Amino acid sequence: MESTLLCVLLLLNTHINSGHSEDDGVSKAVLTIHPNSSQIFSGESVTLRCVIQGGGVTDWEYRWLTPSTDQCPQKEHECIINSAELSHSGDYRCLGLHQQQDSKWSDVVRLTVTPLPKATLTVEPNPVFPGETVTLTCSVESDSIWNYQWYKDRNDNVVSQSERHTITGDTLTINGATVNEGPYWCQGERESRPTSSSISDPVTITVNALPEASVSVSPQGLLYSGETVSLQCVIPGYTDWMYVWFRDNQQLPSQTSKSITFPITQTGQYRCEGKRRDHPQRSQPSDYVTISVTAFPKATLTVKPNPVFPGETVTLMCSVESDSIWNYQWYKDKNDNVVSQSVRHTITGDTINISRAAESDQGLYWCQGEIQSRSISSIISDPVTITLNALPRASVSISPQFVLYPGDTVTLQCDISDYTDWTYYWFIDNQLLRSPTRKTITISLPDQAGQYQCVGMRRGRPQISYYSSALPIIVTALPKATLTVKPNPVFPGETVTLTCSVGSDSSWSYQWYKYRNYVLSQSVRHTITGDTLNISRVAESDQGLYWCQGEIQSRSISSINSDPVTITLNALPMASVKIVTPQGLLYPGETVTLQCDISDYTDWTYRWFRNNEELPIQTRKTIAISLPDQAGQYQCAGMRRGRPQMSYYSSALPIIIITALPKATLTVKPNPVFPGETVTLTCSVGSDSIWSYKWYKDRNDNVVSQSGYSNIGVSHISAADVSDQGQYWCEGNRVSRPTSSQPSNAITLTVKDSHPTATLSSDKEDVFTGDRVTLSCTAESPGWMFYWYRHRPDSTPVTTTSGYSYTLSWVSVSDGGQYWCRAGRGDPVYYTLYSDPVQINITERPVAVLTLQPNWTQIFIRETITMRCDIQRGGDSDWNYRWYNNSQSVISFNTKPEYRISPVYWSNSGSYTCEGVKGNKFSKISEAVKLTVSDQPQPVLSISPQWLNPGDSVSLSCEVDKTSTGWRFSWYRTVPYRAELPSLSDKSYSLQPLSDNGTSEDSYTLIPAGPTPTGGYVCRAGRGDPVYDTLYSEPQFLWSGDLQPSVSLTVNPNTTQHFTSKSLSLSCEEKGNSTGWRLMSYRERRVKSGCLSNWGSITGSTCTISHTYTWSSGVFWCESGSGEYSNAVNITVNAGVVILESPVHPVTEGDSVTLCCKYRTIRSNFKADFFKDGVLIKNETTGEMTIPTVSKSDEGFYKCKSGEGESPESWVTVRVSPLVAPGSSTSVLVGVVVGLLVAGVLLFILLVLLVRYQNSKGSCSNRIFWPPQPQSTNQGPQQDQGSGYTHQQHGDANIYDTINSSDNNDNDVAGASAAGPSHVTYAQIHLKKLDNKKKEKLADPAKNPVYSVVKIGKATAAEPVDVTYAGVDLKNKAKAKKKRAGAGSVDVTYAEVDLQRKAKAKKKRETPTPPETDSVYSLVKPYTVPAAAGPVDVTYAEVDLQKKNKAKKKRATPPEADSVYSQLKPWSCPGP
Repeated sequence: MESTLLCVLLLLNTHINSGHSEDDGVSKAVLTIHPNSSQIFSGESVTLRCVIQGGGVTDWEYRWLTPSTDQCPQKEHECIINSAELSHSGDYRCLGLHQQQDSKWSDVVRLTVTPLPKATLTVEPNPVFPGETVTLTCSVESDSIWNYQWYKDRNDNVVSQSERHTITGDTLTINGATVNEGPYWCQGERESRPTSSSISDPVTITVNALPEASVSVSPQGLLYSGETVSLQCVIPGYTDWMYVWFRDNQQLPSQTSKSITFPITQTGQYRCEGKRRDHPQRSQPSDYVTISVTAFPKATLTVKPNPVFPGETVTLMCSVESDSIWNYQWYKDKNDNVVSQSVRHTITGDTINISRAAESDQGLYWCQGEIQSRSISSIISDPVTITLNALPRASVSISPQFVLYPGDTVTLQCDISDYTDWTYYWFIDNQLLRSPTRKTITISLPDQAGQYQCVGMRRGRPQISYYSSALPIIVTALPKATLTVKPNPVFPGETVTLTCSVGSDSSWSYQWYKYRNYVLSQSVRHTITGDTLNISRVAESDQGLYWCQGEIQSRSISSINSDPVTITLNALPMASVKIVTPQGLLYPGETVTLQCDISDYTDWTYRWFRNNEELPIQTRKTIAISLPDQAGQYQCAGMRRGRPQMSYYSSALPIIIITALPKATLTVKPNPVFPGETVTLTCSVGSDSIWSYKWYKDRNDNVVSQSGYSNIGVSHISAADVSDQGQYWCEGNRVSRPTSSQPSNAITLTVKDSHPTATLSSDKEDVFTGDRVTLSCTAESPGWMFYWYRHRPDSTPVTTTSGYSYTLSWVSVSDGGQYWCRAGRGDPVYYTLYSDPVQINITERPVAVLTLQPNWTQIFIRETITMRCDIQRGGDSDWNYRWYNNSQSVISFNTKPEYRISPVYWSNSGSYTCEGVKGNKFSKISEAVKLTVSDQPQPVLSISPQWLNPGDSVSLSCEVDKTSTGWRFSWYRTVPYRAELPSLSDKSYSLQPLSDNGTSEDSYTLIPAGPTPTGGYVCRAGRGDPVYDTLYSEPQFLWSGDLQPSVSLTVNPNTTQHFTSKSLSLSCEEKGNSTGWRLMSYRERRVKSGCLSNWGSITGSTCTISHTYTWSSGVFWCESGSGEYSNAVNITVNAGVVILESPVHPVTEGDSVTLCCKYRTIRSNFKADFFKDGVLIKNETTGEMTIPTVSKSDEGFYKCKSGEGESPESWVTVRVSPLVAPGSSTSVLVGVVVGLLVAGVLLFILLVLLVRYQNSKGSCSNRIFWPPQPQSTNQGPQQDQGSGYTHQQHGDANIYDTINSSDNNDNDVAGASAAGPSHVTYAQIHLKKLDNKKKEKLADPAKNPVYSVVKIGKATAAEPVDVTYAGVDLKNKAKAKKKRAGAGSVDVTYAEVDLQRKAKAKKKRETPTPPETDSVYSLVKPYTVPAAAGPVDVTYAEVDLQKKNKAKKKRATPPEADSVYSQLKPWSCPGP
């Protein structure tokens, strides 16, 4: 007690003295803002300057406090914000820092960044029709000082004043015959801040075509003399037309109706058009319709067929021009003989059919046309005579017409006169042959012999002929062939004759066979003539068996085969050719002897052939030929008079070929040559080394001296002179064949008259590092080696190359300077003069830097992105640019450093780089910037809490793709669909903005004011300029379980849990005048109409689900056409065997609540365990648990369980009953004193309770244990949870004090919850009545403190000081008295003392964590009893001493400290 008072007094003393501790001489920071306005617009520049006044110090360092980190540079006295954003809004302070002293903080300067006002564009009219005038009006809020800029199609396309565009103030008028379709937008500009507005949303002007008029004519078709015509003007789309008629381009002023009627005499071209007052004010004129009079037509009669054959059908057709509106009358033989419908006469439209024509149908016919509706008749047709003709007759003929043999094929032909398109039918022995239907048929003998007949059928007229007479077929037996062969045997090359005969009949032809029926046909060596076969130039292949057979090919008849005859072949002698002399290669000028050898016979005459041509003079066995004239391929053969008359030809002798003399080859190096050089001449003949050589210059007899004939093929000319110029050649000689070569070709040696000079050039002179430079050195004539020098020509060469070029790859700055070259060749080396120098200048390569504007690498489809390529160290600005995507060129040449993609698509994704190009020089390629293009994003909206407590604020959170930035968020509430509002894609809801402007924050707080803001919510994000919007989010809903004044949703059965396959009714009970309510539900993560025909039936405002399923679970509510919402109910349909029946709607503190555990099969009286927030709280044998007086602490998740199964959890919501309004407070000093007095009283009560607690420890009587409640989960509404509590049993004048002891371990108590607390003491306190004076005194609100809180705070790491806080709230009872007339007042002392441990403990699922300090709470509240109750003094105390030992727990976690609670409450007031 004393320590508490001491702490309070120290606290008061500290507070009193704190206002006088400042040193007036300390320097202070002064913060100023430029421009001098706390309101800044987006994009403006702001300068905050910190000035230190006093202190006498100048070298200050500065410290800034800003709304977010890194907004101002620390240590600097100025903070410059170049482009203000909404995130810069907030409080700014500054401080001066110095080694000697620190200044005081400056006063707070609040900076408010306001978005630019947005322009609004309206277009009237829109859509527009051709020729109309369109007015575009731009406005920025209600301010009239703005000027306006107009744009079309794109931002840089400014619309300016012109003949068609009139700009006046805030309007743009577009005049002219047509209006260009497309998007328009505007922007405001002015001199004062802000100088410009945000650009308006674009508005697209649409040009609609004028309605088109058309004229219809009645009657339709041709018009005849005496008729009346009606014309009608048809214009679609509108009904209030005034019609204008024209005839031959002259307006008919009297005709203004839609239809006009006139006699046919008023011919001409007619058209119409429409006019009206509203737009469109006119239509397109119709096309012209020509009205003319037509003379009466004449009917035309056609008859098909005519003439006609007996039995046919005749069709008579009557026509009057091409019009189909005529009817027809038919006549025969005379005008009054009308042909009418009968069995054989069928009349259909314009035709009459006469079936089965007979002799009686012959005669004259005519017709006439009629239009009965218009009393019009045509001129009668000319008459047509129908004639009946007789049928044709068939006859059969045979081919061939001679003796017929077995196997013969006979062709029969059916001839029918007059027509050719017959289908023929054949009969044998009076039987129909089914398959043949052709004019001719072929039959095979003897199987098909017999008597044949035919008849004809056809599609045309006539369709049948008469039958033919019968024709008989007779068959004769086959003869045998005879074969003879001469000569036999035979020699190759001779001719053999084979003769075949079949009796004396000359009509036979013959077939020849060899071996196995192989047929011999006419060929080069086989000649077939009549009955003979001649085989000429007989060969080995002609041996074998031969036979023959006679044929009559025209009839496919064959005789019996002849007997076979064998032909034998004897071989011819063989000739051969050989070379007698000489042997080996043959050269020009030599003579060769050839000889022909033939075996077996000696009386040969020889034949010689060269190159396949016979040499007629040469007939001897040997011949001599001279080379090269008689070279070629030689053959020979023998001839004699007896058989065999010749030999075989010898093989060709191809070796009689002349081999040419080898040719010498001369080379001269070098050539041309410079004075003083050495020249080498080399002569060679093939690869043979046995040659000796001779050298010539200028002419054949000028043999070069000192060379002569030798076996050395190389000659040198040292120190060449002009006299050495000329033509040189050489020749080879030797002893063996051939003895000499051909001379070489002549080569001209040229000697220059001066020393050679090298010429050096470079492909580049000014290059960047990393480039490639090629130096080229040229000298006269080839064969040089090149020497390269840098800095000095007389230095050691940098390198030597055989080619004329020297390349420097990837040059660096050190490679720059002067370069020389010279060339050299020969041994010793002969050098050219040095070249002139070439200067190479090398500088560092500029670097390209690619940046994105805006700097978003995550881009969405149809957004706009600009890339900028800056060349660092690039010198002047005349660069061109190349752009690459994934190393592939997208723009090969661009003069501007920016590349804009608008809009972007998926194909634009990739890694982008750029480089600068200046002539043939390039910068370094920039680092790659990866650009990812994604689908248009859809944000995800979340609502917390989703179930609302009255007065609670609600947070909406909108999340777009986490990799994207720069979004502003717009928030909407769903309303019933309206065409004029933005809507969801499925038109289920329209959207109403929650605020005029979006927010840069991704969250939005709903603070209820008035009716609960239940309903659906949607968000959308946008960024960029022009703004790119995401899709709308899926709607999320904020529900309230509280009943609403306009309508309430009731459930029958009245419980939140239901079994599957049961009936369930949901009713929207209207309480006010609102109508049009519909049942809605949120099931399977989607909002749905609650009573679809395939799901439930609806009667009035009640939806009945006859058969529930698990997917019927969800949140249900009623929704009106105006957007009002009822209370929401969370329905759970369980497929299991157990459910818990709990209240559908929230219950009020003090009500009695009964929870029922139900099973599918058991009706009543069963054992059930009841759980709250996962902790067992009660065992019941009846299946029911009753809470007689429910309080806020009873709120939570409930379920039941038994051996049959376990129910799902259901949330029970408890609403706090209304309290008496508190009175006004008095001075702080009186409150402190009263609070200290109350604290003393409470400490005394606490000591008494502690003593009683020690005395009653171990007593277990009258225990009722209620375990602490855990924090609510996401299985139900988000509700506030109280800490653990104890429950008191009480009577009229007694107090029961419960003391619970537990520890602060983070494990839940498992066994304790079922068995009850281990140490509980109930203290009975006698309540004393107060006299009237005491009551009157206590009723004075100014003298009676009611509420006192005293907290003893624990030291923290930042400020290690013991602090005592005291607050006193004096409540006024006057208002309560007026409301409760007749009720007696009761003095109530309510005290709560919480002594908490300093150590923290881990928690899993629990109530909000108590403070980490040892605290004492003292609460004193007034309470008014009902009128029937007397004034009672009530003391109600609760003390909770928590153990320090650990115990295992399941779900609930007690506070983290040892606590003592002391509560003094009135419970009940008995009557008088």
